[in-house]
Amino acid sequence: MFTFIVTRLQAAGCIFAEDETRLLISAAGTPAELSAMVDQRVTGLPLEHIIGWAEFCGLRIAVDPGVFVPRRRTEFLVREAAALARRGAVVVDLCCGSGALGAALAAAVEHIELHAADIDPAAVQCAHRNIAAAGGHVYEGDLYEPLPAALRGRVDVLLANVPYVPTDAIGLLPPEARLHEARMALDGGADGLDVLRRVVAAAPLWLAPGGYLLVETSERQVPQTLDIFERSGLIPQVASSDELDATVVIGANPNGQNTRQ
Repeated sequence: MFTFIVTRLQAAGCIFAEDETRLLISAAGTPAELSAMVDQRVTGLPLEHIIGWAEFCGLRIAVDPGVFVPRRRTEFLVREAAALARRGAVVVDLCCGSGALGAALAAAVEHIELHAADIDPAAVQCAHRNIAAAGGHVYEGDLYEPLPAALRGRVDVLLANVPYVPTDAIGLLPPEARLHEARMALDGGADGLDVLRRVVAAAPLWLAPGGYLLVETSERQVPQTLDIFERSGLIPQVASSDELDATVVIGANPNGQNTRQ
């Protein structure tokens, strides 16, 4: 059975067919369920949507059908955030999707005050499950709009894994993403930076003095991203990982609107 499934997955173009086969066998409760799951994978449904979870930063993150699957390269964003966050930090995860970033940061840094938001109801439902153990709060709405006003000027670390694929490039994405993940989690507008501009423009109102905004972007978008950060008064720097093929822009807020008592 193992070899048969591996052969089917390989024929369907699955690069890690043996690993996926093990995961499918482990997740299936019955032979009939396993057969159905293999059929789904062969048709291109993301493995994570089939088994219901993704591994991210060593955690098992629940991922429901249609919800953006956290990418391994985004672990670098969490790593950079963990280096900046301190025990008790106020953290906001915008465009949180499944809540993977917030959950991973909460696992890496003790006793953070975690808030997360997403405009997609399915993602919000998923995020609730993933960050509940960390005592996090999840809100449904557009970017900062659903966040409690009391967070203004108090956020120490703001994570925003915004959609940054240019609209015209959506069709070039792998079918797993293009056909099975919410378009709003992928499409960043004409140049891929529409959502990022909105996040950065309002960030100084929410960041504490000395707070940080961290975003993932593509290498080719770095010059524009740096300009966007600078225009909003944030002091940017670039971090990259060749191992994960990841690029992160980090913006420090030198002033901010401090509402701490």
